[in-house]
Amino acid sequence: MKLFGSSGIRGLANVEVTVDLALKVGMALGKSKKTAVIGRDPRVAGEMIELAVISGLMSAGCDVVRVGLVTTPTLAYAARNYDCGVMITASHNPATDVGIKLWNPDGMAFDSTQQEEIENIIEKEDFVYVPWNEVGEITTYGNAVRDHMDMILSNSTGAPIRVVIDCGGGAGGTITPFLLREMGCEVITLNSQLDGHFPARNPEPKEDNLWMLKKAVKEFDAALGIAHDGDADRMMAVDENGNFLSGDEMLAIFARFECKGNPKIVVPVDTSMIVDDSMPGSTVVHTRVGDVYVAEEMKKLKADFGGEPSGSWIFPRISYCPDGIYAAALLVDIVKEKKLSELRDELPKYPTLRSTVACDNNKKSAVMKAVSSKLESMGEVSSIDGIRVDMEGGWVLVRPSGTEAKIRVTAEARQNVEELHAKVENIVKECLK
Repeated sequence: MKLFGSSGIRGLANVEVTVDLALKVGMALGKSKKTAVIGRDPRVAGEMIELAVISGLMSAGCDVVRVGLVTTPTLAYAARNYDCGVMITASHNPATDVGIKLWNPDGMAFDSTQQEEIENIIEKEDFVYVPWNEVGEITTYGNAVRDHMDMILSNSTGAPIRVVIDCGGGAGGTITPFLLREMGCEVITLNSQLDGHFPARNPEPKEDNLWMLKKAVKEFDAALGIAHDGDADRMMAVDENGNFLSGDEMLAIFARFECKGNPKIVVPVDTSMIVDDSMPGSTVVHTRVGDVYVAEEMKKLKADFGGEPSGSWIFPRISYCPDGIYAAALLVDIVKEKKLSELRDELPKYPTLRSTVACDNNKKSAVMKAVSSKLESMGEVSSIDGIRVDMEGGWVLVRPSGTEAKIRVTAEARQNVEELHAKVENIVKECLK
């Protein structure tokens, strides 16, 4: 698709994601939807794009309800009462970016078919302009955060533990600290001011960006550290010793807590063998990278749990939207029984290396074709998403990012993972020349 990537529409504000594009998305969406709820994260360009989408929706006769500055999971939960939801966010992307993500009433992002329908309407300019007296109405609703909190509280027990929360200046500051306090936690916050410049750290909650959280957990003797991205659909954790847990470890811990019997678990192709081996008897299904693809497959298979190592955790009994706030509450429930470090120590350990190689979007196709021809001889090749090669004792994955100008390289092996990763990364760099 031309507009939608692996997680909605994203790009540089006023360059790739413009007011004109946002207006057309609203017009296309309003053609089939009579009601919509819309929210945004604190990005500087967010309100500009939000107002353009609203104008497009109203011009097609769609009534719009604004819920203000909220997290993506809050917006997705609010969508249950409307024909669709619209979230203005670029999630974990840098402050320069902005984006649009569309939601169904069941909390699942628009699937591939729905995204293609929107793109086709925009490409053909097949818009509908209603008469002056049928233009959509606009109203506001101020209780979306409270509604989301009440839903999570009804599914959580809480614990009197000390938690440090790093919201990164993002929308998580509107809900997670307040929720955990109501759960009985003593909450210490970092970067919980709402600031779309994200001055404290990059919005992506990966280990390199979370040195303040790791330090604070140790200094305040906390039981747990929690970090969000810009819109809080992602959540990552630090244990009581200040050690960052990988996304694969978090997937396995949540799966072991959430799933019983012989569950079905859906994860993307870049997921570690840790998940498979820590859940004997389970069926682990791989998809393309992107929470919408994971959610699509989960809904199709009626899976028990799913998620991505990037920090997206999907609990279908709650919603098909990755919910970093619910995940934070669930982790509090989990660690009151056993320390997070102990849960981590119970998991199998396989060395995994991940890296990115800068690559212009218009060069990705040619580079991937060249890479594929060089990797074919290394093992069993899968092209579900990018190029994954499975071999005895490990696997490697090369795939173009769906949201950024990068090619991602992931390698996991029981032995010599550095050698495997370096070999494949060098192949990618050679193919860029």
